[in-house]
Amino acid sequence: MRFDVVTLFPEMFSALTQWGITGRACEQGLAQVQLWNPRDVCLDPRKSVDDRAYGGGPGMVMMVKPLEDTIAAIRASHHSQGLQSGPVCLLAPQGEIFSQKTAANILKYPNMTLICGRYEAIDQRFIDRNVDLQLSVGDFVVSGGELPAMTMMDAVIRLIPGALGDGESAVQDSFINGLLDYPHYTRPEIYENLSVPDVLLGGHHAKIADWRRQKSLELTLRLRPDLIESARANGLLSQEDERFLRTL
Repeated sequence: MRFDVVTLFPEMFSALTQWGITGRACEQGLAQVQLWNPRDVCLDPRKSVDDRAYGGGPGMVMMVKPLEDTIAAIRASHHSQGLQSGPVCLLAPQGEIFSQKTAANILKYPNMTLICGRYEAIDQRFIDRNVDLQLSVGDFVVSGGELPAMTMMDAVIRLIPGALGDGESAVQDSFINGLLDYPHYTRPEIYENLSVPDVLLGGHHAKIADWRRQKSLELTLRLRPDLIESARANGLLSQEDERFLRTL
């Protein structure tokens, strides 16, 4: 999948493209990240991308033209490579909350353009004319869209077939089945008088699967009860799951 990222700070994305799982995915060609700085299309000597807000108030507002010219350059790049342009997404506090389901849906597109805002805001006319969807990583404010964009891209790239060393890792992640992941253990078997649960040492795969499912349900009920209600509403809980939940 290809991501075209509009950002005033393209250097930040080396954390995504050069390290870990996402870095390997980019190196192997499973994911492509193209970085576009709106200052590169500005013709004035100062490379201005922002100005004061009409009506007063604190902070500066990103201007329409540099962003629209950048979008035009991205679409021209797609056209030259025979690609159909995917949706334009703005990372913004007012956006829909990003989730594992959103990540899976994004993977259906061949490419996506991400707009990383800075300063106080982006001119609403750019949003109205160009943005197809808005996404947020939570109900809080950060200094720009770069970190949310990288978080979102990481979640999507993990789902690309071949990105993970073990394909089962993505299938077993938290939220894939609507619940939190079960606890994990590794060597040593005993640490500071704390032992690995006996069921994980017995080699009985059916019992291990049952234990993991129950621990997933238990953790989700304790830490994120809202996910239990959502899983129930979406038909993701079996009768056996419901019997176990009633014992907690």
